[in-house]
Amino acid sequence: MIKILHTADVHLDSPLRSLALRDTALHETVAAASRSAFVGLVDLAIAEQVAALLIAGDLFDGKERSARTGAFLMAELHRLGAAGIRVFYIKGNHDAENPITGTLDLPSNVHVFDARGGRAQLTDDIWIHGVSFADRHAPDSLLPRFKAPVAGAVNIAMLHSSLGGAAGHDVYAPCSVAELTGMGFDYWALGHIHKRQVHSERPWVVMPGIPQGRDIGEAGPKSATLLTIADGQVAVTEIATSVVEFLHADLDVTEARSDEALREMLKRRLTALRGQIAAPVGVIRLTLTGRPARHWQFLRDRDVWVEQAHELAGAVGDLRIDKLLFDLLPPETGAEASGAADELAAIMATIRAEPGFSTQALEEVETVLQDLPAALRARLIADEAARDAMVARLTRAGADLVLAQMKGADS
Repeated sequence: MIKILHTADVHLDSPLRSLALRDTALHETVAAASRSAFVGLVDLAIAEQVAALLIAGDLFDGKERSARTGAFLMAELHRLGAAGIRVFYIKGNHDAENPITGTLDLPSNVHVFDARGGRAQLTDDIWIHGVSFADRHAPDSLLPRFKAPVAGAVNIAMLHSSLGGAAGHDVYAPCSVAELTGMGFDYWALGHIHKRQVHSERPWVVMPGIPQGRDIGEAGPKSATLLTIADGQVAVTEIATSVVEFLHADLDVTEARSDEALREMLKRRLTALRGQIAAPVGVIRLTLTGRPARHWQFLRDRDVWVEQAHELAGAVGDLRIDKLLFDLLPPETGAEASGAADELAAIMATIRAEPGFSTQALEEVETVLQDLPAALRARLIADEAARDAMVARLTRAGADLVLAQMKGADS
């Protein structure tokens, strides 16, 4: 029986992108999470006594040169070599532009496939095939560069590809699952898409996903894939790898009729969420929903509730709040609008609907967006519709905060 560990998209030293973390220690933990996850992968490979570690592209994050990253990687590869574990590595789009990949004198246990494609023998009856990216862009299929599977052996092929395309990922080395399954390989070790997916079984086509999420946009548990090969058959097991797990969650607070009731709801919800997270550290983006009677007071005191959420999460243990969001509906009164606050609400609604106000609000938002890096701006505003929706959301939120100050005090 032979074991092989398959991972991809490690993105060593990937920068933090959108965390609202104030805890310095936690910030450092998340910043080092990609390295910690890779160390965990090496630990797992050694513990499972695997014959090989497959890295299907994007071991590095980008073009920044880092001697520390190079030294870290060499130490981990030497650890694998000392345990008799071989490493097979193909370069993905991020690796192709990283200067480290071309300057490191890698240990003898590491085999890097080049852009011409090739194959290497792992055991008498197991062969590993792979093709690397020559540069950052690979607009055409790389399948023609693969040699034919070795007859009478188990053949594993490594490919960094977007397949037919996926949201949030550029189209690289496009191909179809049908093309892959028709080429005669027993297992396709894919990379590039950060979400795990088993596209086919026998032959296996496996996208392992990223081993460590980098921000709240990559929420959920992350993993690698352990192959077990016996009698010419490949079996697959998903192995958890997250050091820090990000999670989106909701909490309906309709029944919170007092501050103490809301606090207790928060405590119970956070405790339950911690139980769902297998990673050592959890980071939660929690949205309060529902139609509570104390809607205006909760909005008025939102800064206080943000602080209490941080406090309660810390008390649960290795759990932190990324953001506490308020998506609350006002209570239904069944009466016509009356009083100064309701009159103000009607006036603000009228103003928000005026073209002149919309134009000014749009200009303000555009001014702020222009100061952001292009990549972050693109993530926030995909198109004009998304920009207009943001303006509407911000202006409504501003109006709600004004009303909360008035109605919260009245109540």
